[in-house]
Amino acid sequence: MTRVGTEFELTVDDVAHGGWCVGRRDEQVVFVRHALPGERVRVRVTEETSRFLRGEAVEVLTASPDRVEAPCPFAGPGKCGGCDWQHASLEAQRALKAKVVADQLRRIAGIDREVVVEELPGTPDGLGWRTRVRFAVDAQGRAGLRRHRSHDIEPVDRCLIAHPGVTELGVTDVTWKGVRDVEAVASASCADRAVVVTPTGAKLGALPELGTSSAVLRRFKGGRLQQVRGRRGVRENAAGREHRVSAGGFWQVHPAAADVLTDAVMRALEPEPGETALDLYCGAGLFTGALAEAVGPEGRAMGVESGADAVRDARYNLKDMEQVRVEHGDVAAQLREWADVRADVVVLDPPRAGAGVEVVRSLAATRPRRVAYVSCDPATLARDLAEFERARYRLVDFRAFDAFPMTHHVECLAVLEPVHPARRHRD
Repeated sequence: MTRVGTEFELTVDDVAHGGWCVGRRDEQVVFVRHALPGERVRVRVTEETSRFLRGEAVEVLTASPDRVEAPCPFAGPGKCGGCDWQHASLEAQRALKAKVVADQLRRIAGIDREVVVEELPGTPDGLGWRTRVRFAVDAQGRAGLRRHRSHDIEPVDRCLIAHPGVTELGVTDVTWKGVRDVEAVASASCADRAVVVTPTGAKLGALPELGTSSAVLRRFKGGRLQQVRGRRGVRENAAGREHRVSAGGFWQVHPAAADVLTDAVMRALEPEPGETALDLYCGAGLFTGALAEAVGPEGRAMGVESGADAVRDARYNLKDMEQVRVEHGDVAAQLREWADVRADVVVLDPPRAGAGVEVVRSLAATRPRRVAYVSCDPATLARDLAEFERARYRLVDFRAFDAFPMTHHVECLAVLEPVHPARRHRD
C-alpha cells in the first residue's frame, strides 16, 4: 500500500538542496517542505520512492525561532510552488542557503569552505523583485502559478515577489481564453513592459486588455517568438550601458543582480588593457561589454551564446566596440574552434545544467590566468569545480548572493586560478 496521503510526526534535522528540510523516520529519509531545521512537525506524505519519502509540514508542533508568518496567502502546503522559504526570516533564509551551498561544495567537490550569502540592495523585505514571471493558465482562463512538483495550477490575484512593473500589467486580473501560459516581463530600469503568450492551439485569439501598455509576443512550440505588438523585448540599464534584452531571453531577474554580479566578476578577474577575455554563455552581452571596456581597443572580448535572440541582442548592444566578437553556437563546439586562442581571463555563466566536462577541460587546456564561474545551481557548480580541480585549477575565492529571496535559489561566483600559472604569450 502506498503511504502517499498518510501523516506522521517528525523532527526535522537539517536543510537539503532544493528548498527541502530533511529528517528520518524508522531510518528512512524524509524530505519535507514548509519546515525548518529543529522543528517538530506533522508531515503529510506527497511522494514515495524506494529510498525516501517527500512530504509537506501541514502542522508545526514545535516551531523554530526563525519561523515567521508567510507574507503571501498562496504560500504553504498544497499551494503555490514558487516560493520555498516564506515561513523563514530573511536572515534565516540566507543562512539556510549558505549551508546548502557549503554542503554541496563539500559533498560533490570535496571543498571545505565557509559560505556567506550576501543580501542584494533594494529589497529589504524580500518582496517585489522578480522582473520576469511566467504564469500558467487553467481551463477557465485564470492565470496562476504551478503547485510544487505538479502540473496543477494555483490561481492567484497577485504574486508578492513580482516586481511592481509585472504587477501593473494585471495578468492575474483578466481572463486568458485559448492561452496556455503568459510570461510577464518588466524592465527594472525603465517603463518597458512585455507579455509573451503561448496559445493552446495553432492560432492566437483575441487577447484581454492589460493594466498598462506593453509589447506582446507569441511563443511557438520550441520557443521561437513572434512579435504581435510593439518591440521584441525591454531595455535594461546595467554596468553603465543600456542593453536590449529580448522578452524570451535571459537577464537577471533581481533588479540589483546585473550590476552586483558585473562588479563582482570584474573585481575577480581584474582584466588588463590588451588582454583577451572570453565570455561563455554570454546572453545579451552584460559581462562581454564590461570585459571589452577593461581590455580596451587593443584587447579582445569574445562571447559565445546558443540563443539566436540573445546573440542578436549582444551584437546590437556592443556594436560600438570593435574589440568585441560574439559567436552564435554551442559553447563546447566554439571552444574547439577557438583551440588556438590564448585567453587571459574567462567568465562563464552557464544555464542550471552547468558547463560540463568537455567545456571545463577545453577551457582549462587554454590555461587562462583566472576564471570567474557564475552559477545559480550549487550542485552543478560543485560538479564542475571538481572537474576544474582535476584540470589543475584551484578555487581561490567564492561569493554567494541572495538574488532570489523567498526561494531556495542562490547565485554563486567561484574564482579559479591554475595551480601552476603558465607564462602568457600574446597571439
